[in-house]
Amino acid sequence: MVALVRRRDTRWPIPRDGVKLLVKVGQGPRSHTLPLRPARAWTRRITAMGALDSMESLSSLGSAVGTLLKDRNQTVATAESSAGGLINAALVAVPGASAYYLGGAVVYTLASRSALLGVTAEDMTNMRSASEPYAMLLARRVRDKLSATWGLSETGASGPSGNRYGDAPGHTCIAVSGPVETVITVETGSADREANMWVFAHKAVELLESCIRKA
Repeated sequence: MVALVRRRDTRWPIPRDGVKLLVKVGQGPRSHTLPLRPARAWTRRITAMGALDSMESLSSLGSAVGTLLKDRNQTVATAESSAGGLINAALVAVPGASAYYLGGAVVYTLASRSALLGVTAEDMTNMRSASEPYAMLLARRVRDKLSATWGLSETGASGPSGNRYGDAPGHTCIAVSGPVETVITVETGSADREANMWVFAHKAVELLESCIRKA
């Protein structure tokens, strides 16, 4: 796991703002804290320590789906919320993604929902975000907007607190629209925001893969 932390550190020259930007690699006794040096030197150091696991897992997360879509000459469009772009990133991280990835959006607010997907107040009648009906609405809408074979969506609460509807942190709903349609609810039981975002992304890509194989 790679995380950025800001703190004072007397071991390295302090920038004018008095704060040193560091990168923490790994967890527990295997973790390391490195100063952010010039990009080339910094990249060499973390690569030598095997700290690119997050980047590698991102590409591997999307690889199976990418292969399936390319083999079937199919396409996908995505609309995600609390995963924060990780679903889109996983699909794009695969070499040759332009063959199947048509585009996507992080639909995080009412404004983005309206501007990017054209979701109206009428569409939201008797519906709320972070629910299965809303997830399916997003999946169908982004699929239609981009004329994709598949639409994939995610909407939830990554944490550390829940949402205004009473959903706990770690709650999300994920939907797939296409030749096969399905929607699921995920509850991680965790308040760890970043960890939940990764779980949401994994579950979304796994659900899409399952639907492609069933179609």
